[in-house]
Amino acid sequence: MEHFGYHLDEALMPKHVAIIMDGNGRWAKKRKRPRLFGHRTALKTVHDTVAFASDLGIEVLTLYAFSTENWKRSDEEVSGLMNLILEFIDKQLEEMTQNNVRLRILGDKSRLPGKVVEAVDRAIARTEANNGLNLNIALNYGGRDELIRAIKCMMDDGCNPETITEETVSAHLYTAGQPDPDLIIRTSGEKRISNFLLWQCAYSEFIFDDVLWPDFDNETFTRLLAEYQKRDRRYGGAK
Repeated sequence: MEHFGYHLDEALMPKHVAIIMDGNGRWAKKRKRPRLFGHRTALKTVHDTVAFASDLGIEVLTLYAFSTENWKRSDEEVSGLMNLILEFIDKQLEEMTQNNVRLRILGDKSRLPGKVVEAVDRAIARTEANNGLNLNIALNYGGRDELIRAIKCMMDDGCNPETITEETVSAHLYTAGQPDPDLIIRTSGEKRISNFLLWQCAYSEFIFDDVLWPDFDNETFTRLLAEYQKRDRRYGGAK
């Protein structure tokens, strides 16, 4: 398939793409606007990226929206981000339903505001039967926190330590039943994974791109997918 002058091979399309959406604050600062202006502008980028991933036939799209460390930000920014998350879910629920998108939340919902939890639970229930794109929103998510939770869940389930395998651990993660990410993208030029999908990223391909998240568009997404398709994935083996 051809998009924006790039050829994408359907046979090489990643099943699972994860994105660390970074650069909203810097995008706003360059325009002498508050950080929340960048976050709000980014909502359209999220909408367009979800729609494009669905059109491309990608099975799973994971978006890192709010980490366990983001509570350290100012009360104003945290409150604003929660309101934007609530707004996005409320506005996009009908479209997700129509486009056969299934929503899953990765992260600990217990610390989230009640109104956000209610909206999230409503959206999850409404889209549960959909079998198109699986959209994961990582919300109050941390990779280390997820692993601690998985260990506790295995203990609660009475797992015998002698029989625990990689499959056992994967089955107790938030992403249980989903393929590990083939491609992890981070925008804004930063080159770190920031406690994101620590178990799942073992053999992911990484692309760190300079584009700030509000400027990320379908052409950029296509360019990065084309770069991914040139990678030689050997999973520790050799040719």
